[in-house]
Amino acid sequence: MHDALTGLLEQQAPVGRETWRSWWDQLGDGRLDKAEVVALLASLASRLPDHQTLRHLLDSLSERRPAATVTTSWEGTVNVVGTGGGPKTFNISTASAFVAAAAGVKVVKTGSRAYTSSLGSVDLLERLGVRLTSSYAQTEDTLAAHGIAFAGPFVYPAQLTRLARTVAPYSMKPFGRFLNALGPFLADLPVAAQVTGVSAAAPLDTLRQLAATTTTRRIWLTSNDTGADELLPFATNTVHGERSLARIIRPGELTPGDGSFGDLRPASEPAAAAGHFLSVLSGTAGRVATRTVCLGAAALVVACGLRRDWPSAVALAEGAVRSGEAHDLARRVAAASAPRTRTPAVAHA
Repeated sequence: MHDALTGLLEQQAPVGRETWRSWWDQLGDGRLDKAEVVALLASLASRLPDHQTLRHLLDSLSERRPAATVTTSWEGTVNVVGTGGGPKTFNISTASAFVAAAAGVKVVKTGSRAYTSSLGSVDLLERLGVRLTSSYAQTEDTLAAHGIAFAGPFVYPAQLTRLARTVAPYSMKPFGRFLNALGPFLADLPVAAQVTGVSAAAPLDTLRQLAATTTTRRIWLTSNDTGADELLPFATNTVHGERSLARIIRPGELTPGDGSFGDLRPASEPAAAAGHFLSVLSGTAGRVATRTVCLGAAALVVACGLRRDWPSAVALAEGAVRSGEAHDLARRVAAASAPRTRTPAVAHA
């Protein structure tokens, strides 16, 4: 049994970086059998280890990344991603990303297919006709053209793909709790800030410790008393910022505080998800849905420094919905993602 798995099972001391290096070496060489890999993933999914073990794991993956093709950081750009879990809603963070971008924020959205929900952000984007970017250069170009980009799997460590291939034909879905919780820290993007919603299913204290030791970008973690991984107008929300600073947002403080999860229900059928999502962006899915995505967008506005105070950030987001710009932006991004058809040649007599 590999020392990484033994350490996770015994939990007597943090699993060090050298141990994780050995694990990835043996995984790459094919020296780990399927049972051992499944056991390690199951251990991580059943109970996340201490933050030091996770920091060593993340660092061991980071040092294996190929040199990025970007030479400068993306100033003023913010990544938005959640841990998943909690009550079922429509894809709030994806909607907030479009609203914030329509308000003038440079946004990169990362995410995945559904692990614990019926429709992950990638699943929704497919239904909208929005293509994920496949490189840093393409992401930069998309940001320049639209102010928003949806980064593809290239931002994640290649070792995750190797894990998935090793456990095949088993799915990675049973290990979704671990992947969702650590996913926001796995994406390699040169953004200035990151806003991550943390549900009750994820270990907030551990993630806060990881955020405090992340030096490549400023990370805000948001949580609330309902257990959802979103900022909600009818909940008491906490924004955990750098240096342990926290901002409490109570119901009625920035937006009217009425409403419930019944106002944030996802589409009844996956086939209707795209239409419902566009109605949210146009402000016709109900006042509570609009307030919710605008509150989430306001967090991105403040995190990137476009506005310093929350009331004006909320107002800016509301204007992006009211003007139709958020809805139109989603349409433009989808149209730009559509494959181009060649114009038939015209025969000349």
